[in-house]
Amino acid sequence: MTVAIEMGQTLAGAAAAMDLEELLATRLLVQGNSGSGKSHLLRRLLEQSAPWVQQAIIDPEGDFITLAEHFGHLVIEAEDHTERGLQVAGERARLHRVSTVLNLEGLDAENQMRRAAAFLGGLFDVPRDHWYPMLVVVDEAQLFAPAVAGEVSDEARKLSLGAMTNLMCRGRKRGLAGIIATQRLAKLAKNVAAEASNFLMGRTFLDIDMARAADLLGMERRQAESFRELERGQFMALGPALSRRPLRLHIGPTDTSPRNSTPRLMPMPEAALEDARAVILAAPPPDASRPQRRPAPDLLEQLRAAKAAAPEISPEPIELPVSAEALAERRERVDRTLRAVLAEPDAGFRAIGVLYQEFVVRCRIEGLGAAVPDLNEFRRMITHARAGLGTELAEDDAWQEVSLRASILPDDMQGVFMMIARAAKEGWPCPGDAAIARAYGSHSLRRAQRLLTYMEEQGLIVCQLDGGGRRFVTLVELAWATAPGDPNADDLPVEPAPSAAPA
Repeated sequence: MTVAIEMGQTLAGAAAAMDLEELLATRLLVQGNSGSGKSHLLRRLLEQSAPWVQQAIIDPEGDFITLAEHFGHLVIEAEDHTERGLQVAGERARLHRVSTVLNLEGLDAENQMRRAAAFLGGLFDVPRDHWYPMLVVVDEAQLFAPAVAGEVSDEARKLSLGAMTNLMCRGRKRGLAGIIATQRLAKLAKNVAAEASNFLMGRTFLDIDMARAADLLGMERRQAESFRELERGQFMALGPALSRRPLRLHIGPTDTSPRNSTPRLMPMPEAALEDARAVILAAPPPDASRPQRRPAPDLLEQLRAAKAAAPEISPEPIELPVSAEALAERRERVDRTLRAVLAEPDAGFRAIGVLYQEFVVRCRIEGLGAAVPDLNEFRRMITHARAGLGTELAEDDAWQEVSLRASILPDDMQGVFMMIARAAKEGWPCPGDAAIARAYGSHSLRRAQRLLTYMEEQGLIVCQLDGGGRRFVTLVELAWATAPGDPNADDLPVEPAPSAAPA
């Protein structure tokens, strides 16, 4: 059965329908400058398709939370949850087929990117049995898949861009139909925009955006000027789910409205404000977040108080150098505290920032306040700990070459590489996919397989299978090789294998 959802009318007055099944098999890109009716188009599409298919909306401004009242969408306030919590929420929403709105309002740009990436990752990584059809709408997509680096960290940009690329490039096989909307095509990453097969182009004024829109619709450059003439709510449509040729249509009305509607003109108040200067320029109220400024103390009184207290002041203690035994004991206490943090349930799947906060608290309880490592050192310790490396092995000269090679990988992959390198150095069986995924902080076995493929593409390792289907890994140039191991094994090997890897 073909399901056609009505988006509005063409200029000739005919109904403009969208083939929902065809949309699920492809992807949609919506473009329009601010005020073109882009959000109204998305709302119409979501309302018309809500009875037929599960939906997830990435909402940076909180515009779509009103869908919950009419269609039962679950609103998730992103600022109330950690990245790990949102990843699990995405998985559970997919498993139970619950339509959701991820409200990112109130977060800065970097946290919006991180939390959106975590939620999309949860939708993407569910088992194959739960790959139900689903519309994933991302408003203001240029925020989550920027064409160039901005003010956010490289890590946040890579996470968000990777999640958006997965949605648009690999989501179709998992039942995810990406619908992305943007104000500026020039600011949207090309590899994300290029995956769309359906297009709805609204009013655009900048030459570079009009040129890209014309290219996507297969129009001549001289026809690009027509995008300036579009009225609010009018869009040029093209694609297998819409029309085989560029078609101008007008989006129909919606049953719900955004929480923050467009400001309208209002008459100025008739009565003038009495003494406007005194009201507007009055002293601001005290800022509760800042301590109140105290009046400067009397200098003479300070001198008298210091002189009276001088006989009671004892000389400052001299800080003695710390012995090697004390340093070793302090290091052991720090390592013990780290092991206690990692022994907590789901510690391998929690964000680094959350783990670090718990680590700092435990260190203070142990009386290690002055010896608490900073966040960068903690990341290094976590990488070594997840790889099963002790302090002695991590500081071994022979291991420095491994650390150098691991540095070319992203931070979250270095622990996995070191874990494999340790197994190769000791001649242990190659870790299974479950152990690799756990060290990476994921439940996905496919992601573990992709990690090995990526490391092999970087020229760091060579993966092979023996006659029994067991996997062994050789480190390039180091002549270290793991013993054959079952890829489906769940536990990380802790004892040497009885024989070496095959030649």
